[in-house]
Amino acid sequence: MKRYIIQSIRLTVALTALLCVLYPVIVAFIGRFSNGAGNGQPIMVNGKVVGYAAIGQKFNKPQYFWGRPSAVDYNAAGSAGSNKGATNADYLKQVKDRVDTLLKYHPYIKKADIPSDMVTASGSGLDPDISAQGAAIQIQRVAQVRGLTVASVTKLVQDHTEKPVFGPAKVNVLKLNVALNELKK
Repeated sequence: MKRYIIQSIRLTVALTALLCVLYPVIVAFIGRFSNGAGNGQPIMVNGKVVGYAAIGQKFNKPQYFWGRPSAVDYNAAGSAGSNKGATNADYLKQVKDRVDTLLKYHPYIKKADIPSDMVTASGSGLDPDISAQGAAIQIQRVAQVRGLTVASVTKLVQDHTEKPVFGPAKVNVLKLNVALNELKK
């Protein structure tokens, strides 16, 4: 019995050292070589952090591009998706309400033209990107509210569209809105 207790203690000490000390140190060291040096990718305006490139924020004013809906109301401390299935009545009502809101502010688009990412929440609830199509349907509204030309806002969206090797084109909403604020009429 004594032999098993000593083996258990040794194993506990070894695993504690490995998983609670060595592993976190290695991950932190590797993180120092990533974008933002392991501290995220802060977006600065006038020397102040206005957000992080990898965390979605709530934009709901007509003069800004809107991001993907969040199941956690953009609360980074509680990152999560919705547990509601595609046939859940509450979920379907939420999606319908989001579609109705988009159609209200974008009367020039058809319901069929609304990309799914503009009405459904992401798995994390903090997705910082929208599809290029999601940005494109908002161009006319943003240009009109801000008194800008559609061409200038379209160019801004194109300049901020990332085209990865795999997957669809995407637009970081925070970066786009920061650039939009800097755009002159």
